[in-house]
Amino acid sequence: MSEQIDDHGSKYFEKMLNIIDVGVHLIDNKGITIFYNDKMAETDGFKREQVVGKNFFDLFPSLTNETSTFIKVLQTGIEIREKIQTYVSVTGKRITTINSTYPLLEQGEIIGALEVAKDITSIVHLHDQILDLRHQIYESPSKDKKNASSARYHFSDLIGKSESFLHTVSFAKKASRTSSPVLLSGPTGTGKELFAQSIHNAGARRNRLFIAQNCAAVPNELMEGIMFGTARGAFTGAIDRAGLFEQASGGTLFLDELNSLDLFLQAKLLRVLQDGMIRRVGGTQEQQVDVRIITAMNIDPKEALEKGLLRSDLFYRLNVVNLYLPPLVQRKEDIPLLTYHFIDKFNHIFGMKITGITPAALNSLMNYHWPGNIRELSHAIESTYNMMELESEIIEENHLPAYLMGNYIPTTTPNRLAAPWNDELATISAGRLTDKMRQMEKETITDALENHQYNITLTAQALGIKRQALQYKLSRYGIMKKP
Repeated sequence: MSEQIDDHGSKYFEKMLNIIDVGVHLIDNKGITIFYNDKMAETDGFKREQVVGKNFFDLFPSLTNETSTFIKVLQTGIEIREKIQTYVSVTGKRITTINSTYPLLEQGEIIGALEVAKDITSIVHLHDQILDLRHQIYESPSKDKKNASSARYHFSDLIGKSESFLHTVSFAKKASRTSSPVLLSGPTGTGKELFAQSIHNAGARRNRLFIAQNCAAVPNELMEGIMFGTARGAFTGAIDRAGLFEQASGGTLFLDELNSLDLFLQAKLLRVLQDGMIRRVGGTQEQQVDVRIITAMNIDPKEALEKGLLRSDLFYRLNVVNLYLPPLVQRKEDIPLLTYHFIDKFNHIFGMKITGITPAALNSLMNYHWPGNIRELSHAIESTYNMMELESEIIEENHLPAYLMGNYIPTTTPNRLAAPWNDELATISAGRLTDKMRQMEKETITDALENHQYNITLTAQALGIKRQALQYKLSRYGIMKKP
């Protein structure tokens, strides 16, 4: 009975290994494949029966004792975790995986090795395409690089009137006059890259490249080559390619989510900041670069230091200019300005003619806590447009996303005055204002009808709205098409 259970267990275990979305490859101490699951076969471009029982090197001739994680583990008995490996199968397929490889021991003797692999070939291919495009720009004649900056935003694009916001803008403008490192901190969605671009465009480097790289978007094993470039032969498939520092030389390099960067790469970044020298991965020659560094983090730098996510020596080198971008909840008086900015933006995108927002709807925006900050406000207004009729002209409270209705922050607390924006809204009666606007709209439509002898097409043209929108308004206000 126990043998039957073991047999069933082995079959279920094998079935499970063939279902999971990672490759599993098991070899003995002679390099012969014992097990090879379906995902691994899909990644390598083989059928399972082509691999099981075959020697590892016969299937992957591009790998050597030095480059194969399998062989290193068999030789040393030490596991290797999350190692990026690029190889070419016997079929000619070029593959990049992140591997974790473990020795299999029996009574202290290495009897084999197990490798778990995640296929990242497509991700690497996309990054290679991006790097190639950047490399083409870098290699282009200097006359073609004039005004080549990819920074679209200027200080005039930054919207706000709150004291904390204007204080940050003022310091950023001063920082733009030099090439000192700038460290931007603040919650996600507060506009850190907009500030970085504005600093670049206001400075002497405005006509050179501005390159942005999110450190959290790339595996650390790939990030070194992206930042510092690669030399031919550094690893399988490596070619001579300039990294971000070479490409941005003379311009600005913006590194977002710096706290996600591996500590080893932080040490290399510190060296570049100190002496301006870089060396490509696998290369032997160093070269000078002239790059302004702007970095950003979405957590408090103090927290990043305490958690060991940021080297203290790098922090002190980057913290020459420290700009904190306050969350939207701390600059609520800017919400009306930002709201009307997004109304103008989405009017153009959606082809609509929204002219404003009711006090009740605006008050809902003012009272929400905005964990996603300005980015979330933009998405909320975009969502609102999707809920409105094409002929709508005013954003009303029922148009707003439902989640905004249930997350209020009290505008008054005991022994505390009401927030200043409520003083402005308190002078307006939302009901009276809405009624007045509708009455004015009704009278305008009625006058236009009379002036055009109740011709619907001519009246709609005169009012600047579509015929269907006019029909809707006639029905809404109970206006007879002809007396």
